[in-house]
Amino acid sequence: MNDAELRPVRSGVPRWLRVLLPAVLILLWTAAFGIGGASFGAISEVQTNDQTQFLPASAEATEVQSLQEDFRAGDEVPAIVVYASDDGAKLDASALAEIDDVRGLVAGVDGAGETSPVIPSEDGAAAQFVVPVDSGAEGGVDEVVGEVRELVAEHQLDGVTSAVTGPAGFTADLVAAFAGIDGLLLAVALAAVFVILVIVYRSLLLPFIVLFTSLSALCASVFAVVSLARSGALLLSGQTQGILFILVIGAATDYALLYTARYREALESEPGKWAATMTALRRAWEPIVASGGTVIAGLLILLFSELNSNKALGPVAAIGIVAALLAALTLLPALLLWAGRAAFWPRKLHRPDASADGAAAEPELPATGLWASLARLVSRRPRLVWVLSVLLLAGMSLGLARLDADGVPSSEFVLGQSEARDGQALLAEHFPGGSGAPAAIVGPEDELQAMADTALATDGVASVAVVSADSPSGTAPVTADGIGAFGPPGTPAPEPTVVDGRVLLQATLDDAPDSAAAEQTVRELRDALDAVSADALVGGPTAVALDTNDAAIADRTLIIPLVLAAILLILMLLLRAIVAPLLLIASVVLSYTAALGVSAWVFEGIFHFPGADPSVPLFGFVFLVALGVDYNIFLMTRVREESLRFGAREGVLRGLRLTGGVITSAGLVLAATFAALGVLPILFLAQISFIVAFGVLLDTFLVRTLLVPALAYDLGRSIWWPSKLARGAR
Repeated sequence: MNDAELRPVRSGVPRWLRVLLPAVLILLWTAAFGIGGASFGAISEVQTNDQTQFLPASAEATEVQSLQEDFRAGDEVPAIVVYASDDGAKLDASALAEIDDVRGLVAGVDGAGETSPVIPSEDGAAAQFVVPVDSGAEGGVDEVVGEVRELVAEHQLDGVTSAVTGPAGFTADLVAAFAGIDGLLLAVALAAVFVILVIVYRSLLLPFIVLFTSLSALCASVFAVVSLARSGALLLSGQTQGILFILVIGAATDYALLYTARYREALESEPGKWAATMTALRRAWEPIVASGGTVIAGLLILLFSELNSNKALGPVAAIGIVAALLAALTLLPALLLWAGRAAFWPRKLHRPDASADGAAAEPELPATGLWASLARLVSRRPRLVWVLSVLLLAGMSLGLARLDADGVPSSEFVLGQSEARDGQALLAEHFPGGSGAPAAIVGPEDELQAMADTALATDGVASVAVVSADSPSGTAPVTADGIGAFGPPGTPAPEPTVVDGRVLLQATLDDAPDSAAAEQTVRELRDALDAVSADALVGGPTAVALDTNDAAIADRTLIIPLVLAAILLILMLLLRAIVAPLLLIASVVLSYTAALGVSAWVFEGIFHFPGADPSVPLFGFVFLVALGVDYNIFLMTRVREESLRFGAREGVLRGLRLTGGVITSAGLVLAATFAALGVLPILFLAQISFIVAFGVLLDTFLVRTLLVPALAYDLGRSIWWPSKLARGAR
């Protein structure tokens, strides 16, 4: 029977369907590529970087944020324009008049509210005024701040340094830092992946097929995410967008590498392209789906988080992984079916040698090379290999003691140049650190004086004012003697603004609003006000940062055990065993602690980072454990397949040799894509970038290459307990 007769008999599928089905799949994904690609420009329209939106509704700062809106016309974010003389000399009357002229120009900017008067510092060497920025302004807070900065720069005073800072200023700097996320980040990631694919495959066509598959998955996921964000079903931030891009490109390419390896094997053993495709799908779908399932499970568990930013990342990234799975199991097989052996050109694949009964011959394993050498090392000294590997990872983990993940000031979120950070430093030199970003106290009207007295008695509080529509600045100072009056002696004190029996006090803190000292002041202020009234609440920028850190720490404690339990269950179902999944989870967790330990040393000793956000260890855990298990899944599913035919220990060695190249390539791709996050000047993403990239390489070259195979070989068939393989395999 010749090849033409053999193919339809083996496939059992009509020829017209074998032609039509791949064509339809390619057309559908091409359409998704085009529609999704057009959605990239809309991402910025549905994106928010306002930290208050990421807090849970139950947080005290969230409640105060909502109540504050009743005391003003709209939802406003303060920008602070600060001037300071370069030589420390006092600003004279003409300088103050020029600053007031600039204030008048700034007040005319669309989106800017009624500015405060110009306020000189006590030493006379600086002055400031506050610009309320409408958070709903057309173009966003960053555009309004940009116009204010342009005006300030155009009317610069000689011998005076100026800057626009405050919460609105930091928001503008953060948005600017994310500006390259659509172009630069994607270009760097794709370039890195392309270079690796060319080196791995040494083929002209195959890298483009794999990249088209990954980009199609990304376009489809972007379209879905933008659509859901527009409907209000998802909350999208800049950092979530960056992680989505990287995760989809990396994961889709990894799944493509695994399928392509199986397809190449099948082409060398099957008589035709369709039979090779069916064989490759039958052997690859289970580990690919299981790998994607572990990542999706880990991501969806983020829905149990208190922080809305974590909740948002879960479904957004899970949508990306689903798209990556679908593309790898539909579009890629269709493209490779179309290309056949030409996809691997100029490399030549062996033609299958069928035996007399039509069965394909088993391909020979190479006796030389890196993976053959590693297999021999594992077989000769398995216990020594895994013990040394564990000791090395444990030594790396010692760096965990140096990891500071209790939070960083918001002024450090942006790496490199930040006008808002420079402006805050100017403010701290001449004004109380919390100027322009006070703590907000909302409480009963009849407890106004008691709340003010309590706040003034709290260490770290510089002054207290009450919101009042009667005062020129919108607030009136409150001292132990009551509300201060404006105008000549005898002028009555302004009445506080009262909404539903509540008043709004503003407590200016001695320390910068994003400092640890300011957060401690807010904690003490909350405790002290609880004794005055159970209805007294403290919010504001410092409280937002405090509640965010507290929620992030609580999330870490809750999410990590849930992720471990979910992934362990998936592994047990996939491998049909208990011992192997437990050992795999333990190895990946040890790899995670080692990556975090080394990262702590690098962050402190090389990059001199000020610390880490509490969410960094959590995100690092979710990505490293879920993605690290992927490589163990690729390895151990092949080991199980080979063990069923050749015995447990021989199956380990064959699995290591057969998957060595593809898993190493997948690890390099994923590490390169996550490393691309480092091009964005965002502290959080830079840290996640290093942790995940280094951790993936650790999993690829140590855990999956030496630790897991050596441990599995040492334990033999008992690693598959309690399955039949544990009893029947050699």
